Amino acid sequence: MELTEIQRKFVVHWGEMGSMWGVNRTVSQIHALLFARGKPMHAEELSETLGVARSNISNSLKELQAWNLVRITHILGDRRDYFETSVDVWELFRTVVRERKEREFDPTIRVLRELVSSPDFQKEPADAQDRIRSTMELMDKLATWADEMLRLSPGTLDKVLTLGASVQKFVRGDAAPAAPTDKGEDPDAHHASLPMI
Repeated sequence: MELTEIQRKFVVHWGEMGSMWGVNRTVSQIHALLFARGKPMHAEELSETLGVARSNISNSLKELQAWNLVRITHILGDRRDYFETSVDVWELFRTVVRERKEREFDPTIRVLRELVSSPDFQKEPADAQDRIRSTMELMDKLATWADEMLRLSPGTLDKVLTLGASVQKFVRGDAAPAAPTDKGEDPDAHHASLPMI
């Protein structure tokens, strides 16, 4: 399959970003290609399009399946496995957050809890105890926040993110107050323009 210049740049950039996030470049490029195309592709087509060895494609597809980012589908009359990804960015976001939380975040919280509850923890210097305990408390709060965000519908999550950005601007003072008009409007009325959930 021939990529357009836009698709090529998207796939190449997503591969570069994946490397920065600790994800294999080919894994990221396959996911980007499936997302940009929006249609199922078989392994040979992926290999030819990306110019990557078939064995690398197979290993990368297994990794994407393990992350629940790619699923197998079939086409009537064709015995090959085809692969597709969601074209809903919110679904992909939620999948990545959920998977990373389960694989990386949750195990760290478990270890920190074990450390804090260990009888040997009290033998550590007080300042070290404070740092480890505060790290655990922060991670607990972030995990609770992530769980709550994952329960929201995409529409509500979008509103929460928009609201959060508006609140941050307001707190920093970036949101300039609306100038009063001849109609005697309240100069503080701009607060009402914050998006509501």
